[in-house]
Amino acid sequence: MKSPTERVGVLVINFGEPGEPSVEVIEPFLERIFLQNAGLEPTESARERARQLATDRAPGLIDEYRAIGGSPLNAQADAQTAALDSVLRSRGWDVRTYSAFQFTAPFVEDKVREAAADGVDVLVALPIYPMCGQSTTVAALESARAAMDAIGWRPRFVAVSGWHHHPAYATFRADHVRAFAASRGLDPSDTDTLLYFSAHGTPLKYLDEGNRYDRYVEEHTREIARNVGARNYAVGFQNHANRQIRWTQPANEDLIRRVEESRLIVVPISFMHEQSETLAELDRGLATFAEGLGKEFHRVPVPHDDPRFVRFLADLVELLVQGPRSGPIGACRCAPGAGIWCTNGQRDLPPSPYASLAL
Repeated sequence: MKSPTERVGVLVINFGEPGEPSVEVIEPFLERIFLQNAGLEPTESARERARQLATDRAPGLIDEYRAIGGSPLNAQADAQTAALDSVLRSRGWDVRTYSAFQFTAPFVEDKVREAAADGVDVLVALPIYPMCGQSTTVAALESARAAMDAIGWRPRFVAVSGWHHHPAYATFRADHVRAFAASRGLDPSDTDTLLYFSAHGTPLKYLDEGNRYDRYVEEHTREIARNVGARNYAVGFQNHANRQIRWTQPANEDLIRRVEESRLIVVPISFMHEQSETLAELDRGLATFAEGLGKEFHRVPVPHDDPRFVRFLADLVELLVQGPRSGPIGACRCAPGAGIWCTNGQRDLPPSPYASLAL
């Protein structure tokens, strides 16, 4: 595609995790997360409840971060952003890229102010979450809009809310799983091998309100399993039991306890970085649980530094800036608003088998 004549800013948004496992850092981080989701428990004082939840959760999370040597998420996100900048510049773009985080510094509002000061003409919001969730993608885009409103800045704004259904991404992710299996001498078509997708859980309240994350998980994992050639596959969720609310089901431990296959190829399908949910929850917690049941546990690494992924992001940015008319994206349903696109658009999807599956 022809490079634009405008100066383009790409706001690459990630969740963010603390690199330092201390109470002083972890508790404010958790409080910000719980406060954003305060509407899940509207009968209590939001800030007091968020502070209490953070205090209760902090010791366990600190132990997790210490066990994995601190989270690599932010460093990997910064590297992805720098690589994206390099690719776009090599294509002739006048571009500035900004690595921002929802819950750790530099925050989304910090980088929006920086982009405004840089004289950006077009701001592209690019959350690095393949499947659109309410507390991740939708909240990230709301933060970007709120930050622009707060400083009265009105660039041309375009954003993508979900991109798991893009053929290039789905193919790339399946290729990565297949290459990992080959490197371990694993055969996904073997009857005693299960391609197991671990998806980040979400509260059912968000799904009741119209978010379709669970259905995106269902169709994305089905497509990858087909492309990989897996005979058997299953999907479980990483839920956060510290909140007494309804979550997507089945939970990983409940499902793995029931499956018959003795060999698991585990794909953390919701993530594009290694972080506490992969290095601690999966590699330590879930691996120990599965191995205790006599099962082999082979976890597929997140392809965060694969050049093909960076090129895919660059192609996606080009499509957003130059217009979606000829590409596989449409107007977003989960995060409606002018200039917000996704690979799901107004597609009708069947009911999810995972939202409230009885165990």
